[in-house]
Amino acid sequence: MPLVDTRTPDPKKFIPGATGDWEIVIGMEVHAQVLSEAKLFSGASTRFGSEPNDNVSLVDAAMPGMLPVINEECVRQAVRTGLGLKAQINNRSVFDRKNYFYPDLPQGYQISQFAHPIVGEGIVIVSVGPDQKGGFEDIEVGIERLHLEQDAGKSMHDQHATMSFVDLNRSGVALMEIVSKPDMRSSDEARAYLTKLRTILRYLGTCDGNMDEGSMRADVNVSVRRPGGAFGTRCEIKNVNSIRFVGQAIESEARRQIAILEEGGEIDQETRLFDPVKGETRAMRSKEDAHDYRYFPDPDLLPLEFDDAFVEDLAKDLPELPDDKRQRLIASGLSPYDASILVSEKAIADFFEGVAEGRDAKQAANWVINDLLGALNKSGRGIEETPVSGAQLGTLLDLVREGTISGKIAKDVFEILWNEGGDAREIVESRGLRQVTDTGAIERAVDEVIAANPDKVAQAQAKPTLAGWFVGQVMKATGGKANPQSVNDLVKAKLNLP
Repeated sequence: MPLVDTRTPDPKKFIPGATGDWEIVIGMEVHAQVLSEAKLFSGASTRFGSEPNDNVSLVDAAMPGMLPVINEECVRQAVRTGLGLKAQINNRSVFDRKNYFYPDLPQGYQISQFAHPIVGEGIVIVSVGPDQKGGFEDIEVGIERLHLEQDAGKSMHDQHATMSFVDLNRSGVALMEIVSKPDMRSSDEARAYLTKLRTILRYLGTCDGNMDEGSMRADVNVSVRRPGGAFGTRCEIKNVNSIRFVGQAIESEARRQIAILEEGGEIDQETRLFDPVKGETRAMRSKEDAHDYRYFPDPDLLPLEFDDAFVEDLAKDLPELPDDKRQRLIASGLSPYDASILVSEKAIADFFEGVAEGRDAKQAANWVINDLLGALNKSGRGIEETPVSGAQLGTLLDLVREGTISGKIAKDVFEILWNEGGDAREIVESRGLRQVTDTGAIERAVDEVIAANPDKVAQAQAKPTLAGWFVGQVMKATGGKANPQSVNDLVKAKLNLP
């Protein structure tokens, strides 16, 4: 299928070179391991971290006479993913043999899908940003196809001085290969796309997206061209296993290609690897085309067919996806920025919704984003490892809403919850942190501060905005326990300010 350019050149994304501007063109093939208890064509376990070659059936080992049998759960997961990508679901697809030298795939070929994939064209809306003004740019990245295929095993070259060992635990595990169109024009867009794709898969529960475990890997196709010109020769950067490395690999490869072209050279179509230590790509092998793999329908597998009712049943049970959740949160009063942060991971969204239920959404968002996520980032932990539960944080917000504690005291209570745990109400009562609402006590504190600072009184009466200084001094004098609104009202009244 010929490549079609769907993007208008954007000068902000051009890369200046010695002989003029260049534009990067990026497409991506993401291999996402299907969340399933068993492999694609056998009943062997897919559990990560097992001892080498523990999860290998006779089918995985390609023993004579062993025939593959399709795992229906993997089919369901692929269809659910296609629906989440707003893609065409193909009721009939075909498994093919892809012939290639696989040292860690015993049958010597890979069962994949070529001409007739299970999922056709779809689309992903990607928000790139925020920029310096806090804004986001929404772009559309087209999905060319999603097909099912089996993973290969793992060659281990560091176990012996002269031999390589093979672990077949991963051999036969179901992969969804999600192929994008060449719609990305910067490393930022590529990172945002991969992040969004991983988020969608995690919301759907079809892939855990754990790139450090190899359950999601990206092959990145990079080419450069003069802005708006014909597509250049692409190079594929194979098996990039982190979103950060994807960005680095694209930048490095683009610079390499531009340097070659500006010196009058040509780009060889090839497969390359990214070395994150050196920050550069290196040649792996010349790039094969589809005809080099000699695809043909697998004779051991009938075409995969299902009806519309099968698809409709799966569509009914889809969860709320990130884009829909983001729009709902914005409609509830949250800013686009806050909503984007909260839906970026399903675990964060679930945590926030638990805290926000029956409470002010904006206040809950501020505490989750600024206080909780801020503390987690500093400690290098994820939301799953938070020492402050949603119930604990919700109780803390209730105490602020009730007027039992001030916002300042709430920060102190949060620190106690983070470091020591416990119940927010019990902490407030046992440590005497309840907010002072007795207007008589507050008035005495205000009078004392005014009496001690007559020079400041004249200044505040001349410039009313300086009344905030008195409020701060009273709050300090009361250990932050005075009701801030009461303090503010009394200061203005005592100073005869409007």
